[in-house]
Amino acid sequence: MKLIVKNILISSVIFFTTLGDGGLIAQDTVRYTGTTLSNVDYHHGQLSPAVGVHNIQTMRANRADTGATSWTYNHAPMLAYWNNTFYLEYLSDPVGEHIPPGQTLLQSSKDGYNWSYPVVIFPPYKIPDGFVKQGKTDTAKNSYAVMHQRFGFYTSKSKRLFALAFYGIALGQKDDPNDGNGVGRVIREIKADGTFGPIHFLRYNHSFSEKNTNYPFYKSSKDKGFVAACDEILNTPLLMMQTVEEGDRNDPLIPLQKDFKAFNYYHLTNGNVVGLWKSALTSISKDEGKTWQYNPTRAPGFVNSNAKIWGQRTSDGKYATVYNPSEFRWPLAVSVSDDGLKYKNLLLVNGEITSMRYGGAYKSYGPQYVRGIQEMDGKPADNNMWVTYSMNKEDMWVSRVPVPVKNKVTTHVNDVFNNMAAGKELNEWNIYSPLWCRVNVETVNNQKVIALHDSDPFDYAKAERIFPESKNLVVEFIVSAQQTNTGNLEIELLDKKGTATLRIILDSTGSILTKQGYRNKSIGKYNAGEQLHIKIELNTTTRFYTVTINNGKPNLNLFFQPVESVERLLFRTGVTRRFPDADTPTDQDYDLPGANSRSKEAVYFIHSVKTKSL
Repeated sequence: MKLIVKNILISSVIFFTTLGDGGLIAQDTVRYTGTTLSNVDYHHGQLSPAVGVHNIQTMRANRADTGATSWTYNHAPMLAYWNNTFYLEYLSDPVGEHIPPGQTLLQSSKDGYNWSYPVVIFPPYKIPDGFVKQGKTDTAKNSYAVMHQRFGFYTSKSKRLFALAFYGIALGQKDDPNDGNGVGRVIREIKADGTFGPIHFLRYNHSFSEKNTNYPFYKSSKDKGFVAACDEILNTPLLMMQTVEEGDRNDPLIPLQKDFKAFNYYHLTNGNVVGLWKSALTSISKDEGKTWQYNPTRAPGFVNSNAKIWGQRTSDGKYATVYNPSEFRWPLAVSVSDDGLKYKNLLLVNGEITSMRYGGAYKSYGPQYVRGIQEMDGKPADNNMWVTYSMNKEDMWVSRVPVPVKNKVTTHVNDVFNNMAAGKELNEWNIYSPLWCRVNVETVNNQKVIALHDSDPFDYAKAERIFPESKNLVVEFIVSAQQTNTGNLEIELLDKKGTATLRIILDSTGSILTKQGYRNKSIGKYNAGEQLHIKIELNTTTRFYTVTINNGKPNLNLFFQPVESVERLLFRTGVTRRFPDADTPTDQDYDLPGANSRSKEAVYFIHSVKTKSL
């Protein structure tokens, strides 16, 4: 009997729907069974990090640039892995959301850390003069489309990679490009040599056809493999579901023609499909998306606003969802499930909010609109989970989330980087690495170090090491600054919620300071290139700690903030950010002073880190 949703009863363990005759049946559904919640008063939500996450900026918008990064509204990235290469697609407008012209750009990377400069894969598209939407009066004249896509890549059964995008139309200030009245969806091949095939329309909206568009219909192609790939997409309900917002409102190829947004899916071991939509809506399909067991309904226990949520099966046979667990678009977090239905924890992926350098329409703060790699679009060689997202709808980022996902480290740190296997040095480190603040392993004077570079006046580099939770601890590290006249390195010890209890600072005048309440206390000087062997001994019960520099006399200090225990050591090339917060006005309509500028570079090396309990 066809399921008719009349009533939804939610408990901690069972989700019910009613049959047409009123009988109740139990249904599987995604749910969050953990107890951890995020605190939006902190950019990191007071969440413990997933160990070893690497956050990498792939594109930094700069209006002073003369190339593809000069447009400052950049959003909705998608990710694929094909031919041993990552591909990242995102849409772009000059200033604000849905303000034409729009275009779609592509980046690629062999390792996920070093990305190519963006190239335009779908250029701005001119709307025919005189076009008027049904029921509207605004008329196109020298008007261009905007881009909007929920579906960016497809790897065909013949193992060819295709990029997809959608040309929507926004003629007035409040016009909606996703009202079913756009131009249509386009597709082109990405080839192994870096070139692209010709652009074709995959599917038109109702007002358009081959007669009034600039690109041919896919069926006119003489490439039989290309035509077959297009047919595969159109005949796959789980792919067509992703086009519901942009397609015709009565498109017969879209199974669920309702206003549920940003669909993605994964398969359970029994073959059932879990569907996820914005606001953590979910349902289950037993026939590959042709029909759904119940109307998409918020997953019990999940917290998620009008932002994307991503779900997938991970290489260890478990499942993960990545999303913003708040009513805002921060922080970015991951939750893990053993069976793809019951999600049991909540861990931090990215808890930073870069300064929004350029104002624009509907530019939300935070790391948002996350997407991973679709089931048919490849498996990274390292078997980790990779996701992409925009920061502030301005810059592009990816995150490598190690699999299995873990939140604890059980052995103390003994990281002497020169003694570690090549390519493994950062495996247990959490890093935040903007393009102008790169975090790398480098060889200096035949010795491997973690290098923190910073030339960004609006951002910083960050490297963080988790160790076993401790109340009495010795931390020893060797660090060197390559200058004394610029930059700022802050070193903190934190608890599991990200609360800093002590801070040591290498400032821009060659001074070494420690934070003592409101004020900073001088505890020494440093020279450019000098290796500083710093030893910290602390007791969270007494709140006292000593700092010993280069085997000198221990300097006694008091925590500037009490904590029960510590478990993280952080190196950051800038001060703590607290803007924006939950009360910050929603829309930033101004550019920051010096938004295009770059600072004189400061460089810091971390030579080794060791911890032990007292």
